[in-house]
Amino acid sequence: MKRRASQGRWGRKMVLILMLCFCIGSLVMLQKQYIRVLDLETASPPDNQKPRIAFLFIARNRLPLDMVWDAFFRGEKEGRFLIYVHSRPGFVLNRVTTSSLYFHGRQVNNSIQVDWGESSMLEAERILLRNALMDPFNERFVFLSDRLDLQSCIPLYNFSYTYDYIMSTPTSFIDSFADTKEGRYNPRMNPIIPVYNWRKGSQRRSLPEFWRDHPIQKGFEGEITRRSLTHTSWDLSSSRDRQRRGWHPVTYKLSDATPSLIKSIKDIDNIYYETEYRREWCTSRGRPSTCFLFARKFTRSAALRLLNMSILAI
Repeated sequence: MKRRASQGRWGRKMVLILMLCFCIGSLVMLQKQYIRVLDLETASPPDNQKPRIAFLFIARNRLPLDMVWDAFFRGEKEGRFLIYVHSRPGFVLNRVTTSSLYFHGRQVNNSIQVDWGESSMLEAERILLRNALMDPFNERFVFLSDRLDLQSCIPLYNFSYTYDYIMSTPTSFIDSFADTKEGRYNPRMNPIIPVYNWRKGSQRRSLPEFWRDHPIQKGFEGEITRRSLTHTSWDLSSSRDRQRRGWHPVTYKLSDATPSLIKSIKDIDNIYYETEYRREWCTSRGRPSTCFLFARKFTRSAALRLLNMSILAI
């Protein structure tokens, strides 16, 4: 009986010791996290550190136009940008997979498998933002797409112009417009999102998994400029090429890559939203300005031609 009682007391002591160790370990981890948060909040940039733009690329594997972005970032010595890439899980950007040193090791390590038009795209955006927000010097965040099918975004201006344009605005640029045509509004959204509060963007579908997690709140639109900084050609219904008709983004091919194309995009200073009967005049620093800093969708051959002709001014 004494041996059993002794064993019982020893067992209770072991449980208490384990619980104490667990509590101490938890306190240590919380203390480290608290110190880390304080460091992020109180960190002050060096005298020569300027606010950064985080360029957030959503890709599948390789970045087909990395050579264009390499020219865009080249010569930027003031630390005014950081690059983050969301690609398929396990994909690594290195000397084999990208020709640009700017992208080496810039893939996020917690990526997920992404399918176009599904809620996984939103989760990929969240992952990129979470990673970018870890750096306290990132003050602006630009989403860019680079696709496996070699149809990607290109910059229209040099880095300095792009940086000044983005940093000069207090609002966020988000494509947002009302469009209830062709059953785009799902009645199941009501009453969480009534039809008069529903807005659409060019990369969004009205699926339940979107609106349940991302309802549009009253007053939110006052914090955004309701247009995108990326130009997309959506309607070439008069084109003889059947693939270019309808409401799908047009792919610019080698034959399209001309100075007149880039000039026509740069000259756009307003956007008309037919479904809202609204015209958006574009401004920067309170003055009339071009609407777009980037454009899509360009094939690799088209982007290379523009780069070699020095049309992109980068």
